[in-house]
Amino acid sequence: MRNVNNTIKFVIGLICLSVVSCHSSKSIIEKESAILNNRPNIIYILADDLGIGDLTIYNKDGKIPTPNLDQFGRDGMKFTDAHTSSSVCTPTRYGILTGRYNWRTPLKEFVLWGNSPRLIEKDRLTVAQLLKNVGYKTANIGKWHLGLNWTLKDDTPDFDAYSKRTDRIPFAKIDYSQPLRSGALELGFDYSFMIPASLNMPPFVYLENDKSTKIPTKKTERKRKDYPFSSWIKGDIADDFVHEQVLPTFVDKSIKFIKENAKGNQPFFLYLPLPSPHSPVLPIEPWKGASKMNPYADFVIMTDALMGKIFETLKAKGIENNTMVVFTSDNGCASTANIPLLKKQGHHPSYIYSGLKGSYLEGGHRVPFLVKWPGVVSPNSQSDVTICTTDFMATCAELVNYSLKENEGEDSFSMIPLLTGKGDYKRTSTVHHSKTGVFAIRKGDWKLVLSPNSGIGGNGKQAKVKKELPEYLLFNLEKDVQEKNNLSEKYPEKVKELKELMVQQIKKGRSTPGNQQRNTEIDFDWVQTAFMKI
Repeated sequence: MRNVNNTIKFVIGLICLSVVSCHSSKSIIEKESAILNNRPNIIYILADDLGIGDLTIYNKDGKIPTPNLDQFGRDGMKFTDAHTSSSVCTPTRYGILTGRYNWRTPLKEFVLWGNSPRLIEKDRLTVAQLLKNVGYKTANIGKWHLGLNWTLKDDTPDFDAYSKRTDRIPFAKIDYSQPLRSGALELGFDYSFMIPASLNMPPFVYLENDKSTKIPTKKTERKRKDYPFSSWIKGDIADDFVHEQVLPTFVDKSIKFIKENAKGNQPFFLYLPLPSPHSPVLPIEPWKGASKMNPYADFVIMTDALMGKIFETLKAKGIENNTMVVFTSDNGCASTANIPLLKKQGHHPSYIYSGLKGSYLEGGHRVPFLVKWPGVVSPNSQSDVTICTTDFMATCAELVNYSLKENEGEDSFSMIPLLTGKGDYKRTSTVHHSKTGVFAIRKGDWKLVLSPNSGIGGNGKQAKVKKELPEYLLFNLEKDVQEKNNLSEKYPEKVKELKELMVQQIKKGRSTPGNQQRNTEIDFDWVQTAFMKI
C-alpha cells in the first residue's frame, strides 16, 4: 500500500541518515529515490458544465448512462457534498490550481476570455509548481480558460495596459507566430497542450508548450438560431482546429502522456480540464444520437466513454494502483443543455437541487466529485463532508510533505484525512460565489446568501437591487435541500453569525489559519457596512 504515512516515514528516515556519517551520499540518494518512487501519480480531470445529476452514480433516476464513471466512483470514494469555489468556469479553475478563492483577485464576477491576460499572478504558487518542485513530471492538457499573456505584434509596448486581467487584448494585436509571453509553462507545467478558453470562445487555436500549432488564417462563426447546440463566437481559427475533434484530441494526448510516463521512476501530475459537455455540444459517431434524448445527453455519454479509455490505459500500463485520480466538474449544468426537454424526459441535471450554472443555489456549485486511489481510498466508500475544489492544493502539499507558506493555498484544506480515514479534516465553512459576484457562506447545515439585495457585488460595490428577493436568504440544507424556505427573519442571530464569519474571511485574506493576507480591490469598509447591516 502506498500512502502518506509511508512517505512521512521515508522522510524521517532520510533526515536521520543525513546526520549519521557512516552512511555514504550514495545511500542518501537511494533513499531520496525511494521517497520519490513511493509518491503516487496524480490525475485531476475537470469536466465542463457537468451537473451532479448527470452521473447515475449520484442520480439513480438519471436517463443518461455513464457506466465508466459510475464504476470509477464505485472503485473509490464518492463525495456527496462537494462544491466548486464558484458557479462558473474561470474562477473555479483558479481555485483548483492555487488553493485560493478567485474573488480575492481582480476577477470578482463572470469569466475571462480567450484574449484576456493571465489571471494567476506571476509569483503565486500553483499545484503544478509545487509538484514539479518535488520531482513530478507535470502536464496540462485541455481547456485552459485562465487568461494568457499573448505576444503582441511588433512587440507592442502597451501590453501592461491590460494588466487588470479582466480586459481583453484586441485579436488584431496578437502575434500567433510567437510563443506566449507567459502561459502554463511559467506556472509549473513541463508540458502543455491546450485551447485558450471555452470551446465556443476565440481564438480557436491549439497551443502546444505555449506556442500555436497553426497560425489562424480565417474567421469562423455558427449562429445559435441555426445550430442551437453547436454555436460559437465569431473569431480567429487555425486550419488544424476542428471543433468536433477537440475532446478526442485531448483524450488522445492524455493517453499518450500517460503511456510515455508510466514506466519511468518519476511520478507525474496530469491536469486534464475537459471542454465537455460545455457548449458547443458536439457528439460524434458512434455517440451521436446514442441517448435518444438530445445532443447534450449524447455528449455526456461520449465524455464517459472517453474517460473509460483513460482508466483502461492506467490499468493496461500497470500503474492503476499507484495513481490517484480525481474526477469532478467546474460548476453545475448550464441552461444551454435544454433543461426543459431533459426534465420532460425524466432527467434532472441538478438532481434534487435548485439552480444551474451561475447560481448561488446548490445546483450551481454542488458537483460530482469522485476519487480513486487503490490501497489508500477504500472502494465503494462515501463521504458526506462538505468540501471545496480549492482543497486540491493542500491535499497535494500534505501528500508530498510540503508545508504551505503564509501566502500559499489560503483557502485550501487537505482532504488526506477524508481519503485515508485518518486524522481530522479542518474545513469548517465554505464560501460560494455566483456568476454575478453574489456571495454565500456555508457552515454546517446552514447557508446564508449575502445577498441578492444588500450584499457586495462582483465589483466590490453595492449589488444590483432585485426587489422580488428579500435582503438575506438563510437556508437549513438538512431540512430544506431545495432552498425553498428562507429562515432569515426567524433566525436573525444565525444571520449575524454567518455575516460576521464572511466579513472575517474577506478581511483576513484567507479562510485557513495564519496571518492576514492581501486581497485585490476589495473595499473593506464597504464589506463591513453592507454585510453587517440587518
